[in-house]
Formats: sequence, C-alpha cells, structure tokens
Amino acid sequence: MLVLDTTYFKKTFGVMVFRDVYRKENLLWKFVSYETIALYQEGVEELKIQGFEILGIVADGRRGIFKAFPGIPVQMCQFHQKQIVRRYLSSDPILPAGQELTELTKLLCQTDKASFEHWLDNWFLKWRKFLNEKTENPFTGRKQFTHRRLRSAYNSLKSNLGYLFTYEEYFNLKMPNTFNSLDGTFSHLKDKVRIHRGLKLDRKKKLIEELLRKK
Repeated sequence: MLVLDTTYFKKTFGVMVFRDVYRKENLLWKFVSYETIALYQEGVEELKIQGFEILGIVADGRRGIFKAFPGIPVQMCQFHQKQIVRRYLSSDPILPAGQELTELTKLLCQTDKASFEHWLDNWFLKWRKFLNEKTENPFTGRKQFTHRRLRSAYNSLKSNLGYLFTYEEYFNLKMPNTFNSLDGTFSHLKDKVRIHRGLKLDRKKKLIEELLRKK
C-alpha cells in the first residue's frame, strides 16, 4: 500500500516520496523541480520492477492522478480535500452557505460515503438557486457566477467524491484515508534541514536521503 506525495524546500527543489504504509518505510524518493503525474507513474513502475506488489495508492487530488494507475485502487487524501475547500472558502467563511459547506467538509474523516453524499446533495438542493446567481460585469457586459469560489469548493467535493471513500470498498486492504504517515516524515525532514540551514544544496540532498532511509 503506497502513499505518494511531494514536499518542497522553499523554491529550490522538491522531494517526491513513495512510502509503504504497512511497513512504514520509504521505498523510493526522487528530487524534482515540480511534481507531475508522469513522475508518479515512473516511480510506481520502478517499484513494480523491483518486485513490489502495489495493492493500493493514497494520493492528493491532482488532475489525472485517479486514472493514472489502471487496476490499482486510489484513495484521495481526505485531509487534502479539506484543505482544498479551505483554500476556496477560508477557515471562517462569511456566507451562511460557505459556513455550512465548511462544517460538512469537517465530517469527511468521521463518516461514510453514503452519509456524506446524502448531506452534500441536501446542501446543494438548499443552496442551488444561490449558487446559480450571476452578476453582470460592468466593463464587458458579460454575466458570471456571483459565488464562484463557493461553486468551486462544492464542485471539488462532488467531482472527487468517487475517490474520497475508496478505503471503504477495499476494507480488507486496511487502506488509510489520509497522508498522516507521510506528513510526519515531511515534518521531520523539514525540521532537520532547518537546523542545518547552512548546508550547500548537494549536502542538503544527501542529508534528506539519509533521513528518508532511516525513517
């Protein structure tokens, strides 16, 4: 069972990590300028060549990630989904519709797919007219949705819903629903690198590799 994610060290470089959830071991890592679906696919194929059987993958909601691994169950990190909604609505929305959607999103890690989908559909029915409101641009005369960020937050939840509860369908695999295992690794890496902030780039990367081997 793999957890895939990338963390960045300022704007210098990033490290892409492939972690075995069961063994709590980092199997593979790559230093990258930016993360792409192709790089994740290359990493998974490399692990297969090494003899690893990939039973499932936990990933973020990056466009294309869910269809990048045919035949392998993919779970979207629920915490990452909550962060997406927060970026659109902030942590303290002003609009009642945004407040309700924020509170609903907080339940992601505490409920099942059927319940969450039911609540999300009810929220949409309640606020559909509000979501469809449009405002005319005084300069162009064109109309656009008034509450675009709210619509984006809802659309993100709706479009990702099929992958937010994959772990329920594959209960026997004990698939996690978040990045918790990898988040701890990234926090540890950044703490250590911060202590050695004077290191040159090549030595900094060697330190990171050593820490990833030990983790």
